[in-house]
Amino acid sequence: METIGLILIKTMQIYSYLVIGYILLSWFPNARESSIGIFLARIVEPYLAPFRSIIPPLGMIDISPIVALFALRFAENGVRYLVQMF
Repeated sequence: METIGLILIKTMQIYSYLVIGYILLSWFPNARESSIGIFLARIVEPYLAPFRSIIPPLGMIDISPIVALFALRFAENGVRYLVQMF
């Protein structure tokens, strides 16, 4: 059980880095149209879509990825707590 939990925690950490990378791509022109940007979009956009439907953008600023990262970190801490419990 502990091994599965640790693998799940590590996967969530890697996924949060992918989300951060996808967010950083928005700072550079045409970076999301590159092969790396398209790859990250296919992986990250399905996770970000529910947050974007709940939280509208504030002008030119989209804070939904930040909320999505907080939710991912919250889930990671929950899994970490469950692993320590057993």
